[in-house]
Amino acid sequence: MGAHQLKVTIDQDSGFCFGVVYAIDMAEDILNEDGYLYCLGDIVHNDEEVDRLKAKGLRIIAHTDLVNLHNEKVLIRAHGEAPETYKIALENNITLIDASCPVVLKLQNRIKTSFDQDEDIVIFGKHGHAEVIGLQGQTDGRALVFQDISELDTMELPQRFTLYSQTTKSTAKFYQIKEELQNRGYDIKANDTICRQVSNRDRDLPEFAVKFNKIVFVSGKKSSNGKVLFEVCRKYNPNTYFISSVDEIDYSLFAEGDTVGIAGATSTPMWLMEEVKAALENY
Repeated sequence: MGAHQLKVTIDQDSGFCFGVVYAIDMAEDILNEDGYLYCLGDIVHNDEEVDRLKAKGLRIIAHTDLVNLHNEKVLIRAHGEAPETYKIALENNITLIDASCPVVLKLQNRIKTSFDQDEDIVIFGKHGHAEVIGLQGQTDGRALVFQDISELDTMELPQRFTLYSQTTKSTAKFYQIKEELQNRGYDIKANDTICRQVSNRDRDLPEFAVKFNKIVFVSGKKSSNGKVLFEVCRKYNPNTYFISSVDEIDYSLFAEGDTVGIAGATSTPMWLMEEVKAALENY
C-alpha cells in the first residue's frame, strides 16, 4: 500500500456484459489464427480496450470502408447492424463474424415484426448510437428516435404508437417517459427492452456506492451505459468521479485513509479497473 493508505475495492458486478465478452472472445480467436481482423466500428465503447485489440491486429473500419472491401472477414460487434450491412457483405463476398448481442438481436426482431404490422415506432435511445442505427434500420429508417423527453415537445407524434428502448438506457427513465406520454393522452404500447444485466446493475449499484467515502467510476466517454451508471453512483454517493483512464485520476481528491470503491460500465474491462486500483493503492 502507498503512503496514503487508501482502501480500494472493485465492484465485482462491474465489467463486461456477456455480449461484449462474446464479441471480444470471438475477435481474439480470429486474431490468434489470422493475425488480423476487420471490425465494423469500435468493438466496444472503451478506447483502452480498443487499443489493446488493435495491437493484436484488429482493424477498425467505418461503414463507408465496407463498400470498398471484398473477400475479407468482418466482425459485427455486440451493438448489432442494420439490414443494409448484411446486404453489402453479400454483394462484396465478405464473411461476417456476427457477434451481435442476443438481447439486441431479439429487440431488432421485435421492432421488425412491429414495423411489418404497420405500427408506428418510437425508440428511446441515443441519436447516432450504433445500436440505435441498427434498430432504426429494421424500420427502413422510419422509426422516430429521441434521447430526452424534452425532444418530444417539438416532435409530431402519432396518436397511437409502440415504444421501444435501446437496451442500455436507464430503466427508471424509460418508465418515467412512458408515464409522461400516457399522461399526455397518447395511446402507447410500451415495451421495456432494457437488458436485464444493465437494469440489475441500476439496482445493485446504489448498495455498492454508499459503502465508500469516494467512488471512482471508470468508463469510456462514448458509453451510453457508462453515463447511466455514473449518474446512479453519483445520486447515492455525491463524491463520485468519472475517469476513462489511469492518467485522469486526480489524487488531490483523496484523503488519508479514504475508502474508495471502483465501478465501471458494461464496456469497461476488468484489467483497467485493476490498474486504477493499483494506482490509487500505490500513491
